[in-house]
Amino acid sequence: MVEQATYEVLKKIGRTEIRRYPLLVAARVDQYGDGGFNILFRFIQGNNRQRLNIAMTAPVVSEQIAMTAPVLSETNSMTFIMPEGFTLETTPEPLDDRVQILEIPERAVAALRFSGRWSDSIFRKKSKEMLEELARAGIKTRGKVFSMRYNAPFTPWFLRRNEVAIVVEFK
Repeated sequence: MVEQATYEVLKKIGRTEIRRYPLLVAARVDQYGDGGFNILFRFIQGNNRQRLNIAMTAPVVSEQIAMTAPVLSETNSMTFIMPEGFTLETTPEPLDDRVQILEIPERAVAALRFSGRWSDSIFRKKSKEMLEELARAGIKTRGKVFSMRYNAPFTPWFLRRNEVAIVVEFK
């Protein structure tokens, strides 16, 4: 079983959960889309200065990052959450300079869970569903919707856990 990032469910709104995530340490790759997965996988398999193997955790987070001028497009990032107990100081130093180690501060996140295949059209449909539930409840959002995937690629599609999520203002 793969370790999952811990969170506390604060409230349910329809099919959407409002969660509180603690401070997390993560490894992120920008600009490589799904190719970032392989870069990060090599990092946790020992492509780091300490040659340490790091256990895979879930979810794997993918998001669109708005680029600043003069670049007017968006780029994908892929993020692996480090296992519980890792800090900025204890996370191995990547050998690949495309891998960034960062802290994700404690935050409230709205998440809508669904099973099955993943596609851009399903992402858009589920994002719309979640955002509409949040708007009806008067919950303010920050940033853009991102995806969280929990299963290995060989998991049968009907057993996969997927989520769309967004940071929210919630006390």
